[in-house]
Amino acid sequence: MIGQYRPGHSLLHRMPAGAKLSLLIASIVAATVLVRSPLQTGIAGVVVVGLFAVAGIPVRVALAQLRPTVWMLLVIAVFQVLATSPARAVVVCGVLLISVALAAVVTLTTRVTDMLDAVTSGLGPLRRIRVDPERIGLLLALAIRCVPLLAGIVHDVAQARRARGLQWSMTALATPVLVRALRTADAMGDALAARGVDDH
Repeated sequence: MIGQYRPGHSLLHRMPAGAKLSLLIASIVAATVLVRSPLQTGIAGVVVVGLFAVAGIPVRVALAQLRPTVWMLLVIAVFQVLATSPARAVVVCGVLLISVALAAVVTLTTRVTDMLDAVTSGLGPLRRIRVDPERIGLLLALAIRCVPLLAGIVHDVAQARRARGLQWSMTALATPVLVRALRTADAMGDALAARGVDDH
């Protein structure tokens, strides 16, 4: 799951958390804006594979970061093929997969506490306009952890749907996913409130 730090001494491990987060955001934006063909998607994918190699992340660990997104990407791919074209489906799903992989590289080589410290420090000047950097840092940490969580929900629901012989029913997929996602969000909100996150 994204967010499980793996100790190491690679260049990526030694890079400051703030720099990695900045490069992560810039890379995702660049991929979203510039990648427009399956060939460009493949090139970007090779670059990401190179980053995993530089970080010394084992293949099985790298694949484990991406496996939970498979079902979600399949659903998106079907919609893209029906609405646009197979080439566009490859680009859209490829960019999403690359974005998840880039986030995985950052979180595998960076302690969550370091990331939160970097965000809090970087947003410190915004305190003057009543913005709470600590809350934004917490939001970032939750977002990073919720990507694989949502993908896992989609995977579990898809498996249950297949067992009931409803593999072609989008309603049988979308409705349970929405319900479980909302329940998970409520549970996370309750847990945060119980720890005083919402106190002022």
